[in-house]
Amino acid sequence: MTYQRETTGEGGVDDRDSFMRLLGGRTSAIDASLPPLAFGLGWFLGGESIEIGGGAAIAVGAAIGGYRLKKGARPLAVLISLLAVLIGALIALRTGDAADFFLPRLASNALSALVWMTSIAIRWPLLGVVVGTALRQGRGWRRDPALLKAYSRASWVWVGQYVVRLLVFIPLWLAGATGALTIAQVVLTWPLVAVCVAVSWWALRKSLPDGHPGLRHPRT
Repeated sequence: MTYQRETTGEGGVDDRDSFMRLLGGRTSAIDASLPPLAFGLGWFLGGESIEIGGGAAIAVGAAIGGYRLKKGARPLAVLISLLAVLIGALIALRTGDAADFFLPRLASNALSALVWMTSIAIRWPLLGVVVGTALRQGRGWRRDPALLKAYSRASWVWVGQYVVRLLVFIPLWLAGATGALTIAQVVLTWPLVAVCVAVSWWALRKSLPDGHPGLRHPRT
């Protein structure tokens, strides 16, 4: 049955499952939400102490990093995640404003939105780059006009994900609402990623013409 789905050229269940598996990112999203949650809880339970909140976030970030390294995660990815937590804690300690812990996340979302928009503009949509690389297609997906167009349209969904976070985070940060930022960070991490993956899959499939064999089989 699996062989039949993969070779029918309908771009159906097998493509969808591959797409969800490649981009679901549930583990990464959950990992990313835990240090901010630890910061917010530590800050609140510690009598609004940035030191306690920062220490809790760093401890949780280090524990997650150690666990991921043990599971075979790339050291560079682990280091970058931990560095973001450290920078956020240092900024908050420096300014004395707990809400500033979330500044690196604001910056990363703004930069990510800009990078994704640029990739679409230069006809190298990042969604296609990520999926095509994972499927070991090289540049094959770019030589399929229909697939290139579909990846470009679906990539706008990912731009929207970062924009949504910015629209929520920026007013809360300006208001110094540390507790609300903590909650927003959790809500707009894995749940938003899950919605983004589902909607971008729908946009991708909707953009492909009838009879196209799917993302596993670019027409080159």
